[in-house]
Amino acid sequence: MARVIELYDTTLRDGTQAENFNLSVDDKIKICRQLDRIGIDFIEGGWPGSNPLAVDFFKRMRDVELKQAKLAAFGSTRHFHKKPENDANLQALLAAGTPAVTIFGKSWDIHVIDALRIELEDNLELIEDSLAYLRPRVQHLLYDAEHFFDGFKNNREYCLATLGRAIAGGAETLVLCDTNGGTLPHEIPAIMERVHRYCAEQGSQVRIGIHAHNDSETGVANALMSVHMGATQVQGTINGFGERCGNANLTSIIPALIFKMGLECKVGKRIDQLYTTARMVSELANLPHNRYQPYVGESAFAHKGGVHVSAVQRNPMTYEHIAPEKVGNTRRVLISDQSGRANVLMKAQKYGLNIDENGPAMAAIIGELKDLENQGYQYEAAEASFELLMRRAMGLQRDFFQLEAFRVLHHNHDKDKQPITEATIRLYVRGSEVHTASMGEGPVNALDRALRKALTRFYPSLEDMELADYKVRVLTGEHGTGAKVRVLVESRDLEDSWGTVGVSVNIIEASWQALVDSINYKLMKDEKHRD
Repeated sequence: MARVIELYDTTLRDGTQAENFNLSVDDKIKICRQLDRIGIDFIEGGWPGSNPLAVDFFKRMRDVELKQAKLAAFGSTRHFHKKPENDANLQALLAAGTPAVTIFGKSWDIHVIDALRIELEDNLELIEDSLAYLRPRVQHLLYDAEHFFDGFKNNREYCLATLGRAIAGGAETLVLCDTNGGTLPHEIPAIMERVHRYCAEQGSQVRIGIHAHNDSETGVANALMSVHMGATQVQGTINGFGERCGNANLTSIIPALIFKMGLECKVGKRIDQLYTTARMVSELANLPHNRYQPYVGESAFAHKGGVHVSAVQRNPMTYEHIAPEKVGNTRRVLISDQSGRANVLMKAQKYGLNIDENGPAMAAIIGELKDLENQGYQYEAAEASFELLMRRAMGLQRDFFQLEAFRVLHHNHDKDKQPITEATIRLYVRGSEVHTASMGEGPVNALDRALRKALTRFYPSLEDMELADYKVRVLTGEHGTGAKVRVLVESRDLEDSWGTVGVSVNIIEASWQALVDSINYKLMKDEKHRD
């Protein structure tokens, strides 16, 4: 039977330490749900004692049911001058109410002496005391051995002693951290072998994990080598986001574990959602997705002309190390009309649409999708727009209203006062012309209000809908202020949430496209429920 590997995602904590990587509490909850959906074992939500946003996140997560993943709170060992029961950090971890708690402690004697400024024996007591206090109070207890590999190289016996104290304190998993990311793969085997031998000498069957950083471009390699040497838990982040050069990239590690090493993990049952998950995290962080990323990048299975295309059309194995569909990606051959067909069929099934694989509707969808993607549209975080696209191509999408014109006026006559923004809309609904105007906090808000004002009397259910999130990304920087932008809108009602997208050189036009799609999707959804 294949060895089972636990996956521990720390995107919401370690990942958010990356430069320019920011997530709202709502974003973190969405990512949590998706990670749970694909089968991640542990999701590290953050450090509850670090800031109010972290506290709010853990509070709101109490009302979110995770079906597979266990939420983990992260923090440090107790303060040297405080007992565990009086330590604010440990109390915050318990107050988070998570089934799992991960605490880190110092493994490197240099850190103990220079950073904590305490005696080496004192640090050992901090580790054991903190874990022993938490052990009866949490379901799962993990210990992150910070700077473990550097500590091992500098003072092997002391570094191992910290693990011994963690075992004595009741940790069920010891996670070896390459915190500075300077370890190379050839160093891993001897260190891992010594750790396993040490744990056996302690009479412990504790689980060993690996937490690698990517400062030497070896985060993934170090994680895989550690698993090869017996580690049964891997920590990392989606797309490798993290401080400095990032963390070990789970979107590269997971396929390697399953398809290359023949190991088992719960994500294996839903690994075809890996591509969508990777894109979703990038979109919510409002960062461009790395198109050259292995497995989940747009270019990971792209073939451009000549011998490669000819060979791949005959047998994809000639230039692909795995089938892209296994991770939810698609093969991109510029001269082929087959690219994306399997994904369209999968989406059609999800939306309850009956589509002929070789019919004209499929050809129309593929053609329009290619054209829109070339313009900058992306649908991984805007599935509502993609469903509307499919329904329009199949002749199934009803027009709930027709736009005649809209105008946005922005008045700023006094720099000491807030500007005034007004949107005017003229449209037709059920044969009637409607002309409305509304003020707003900026042009997009004014447009949203005017559109709702025009439509709510015809479609009262729009009162239950609200704009939950709004993101703008510049797609090409070489045109300066004339660059094309992509707008992603997240909307929700009492039952559901959905994403829509718009693209234009005009930010207001792109926003309008996303707003219209959002309202059309809401009305279509309500109509289906009535039927």
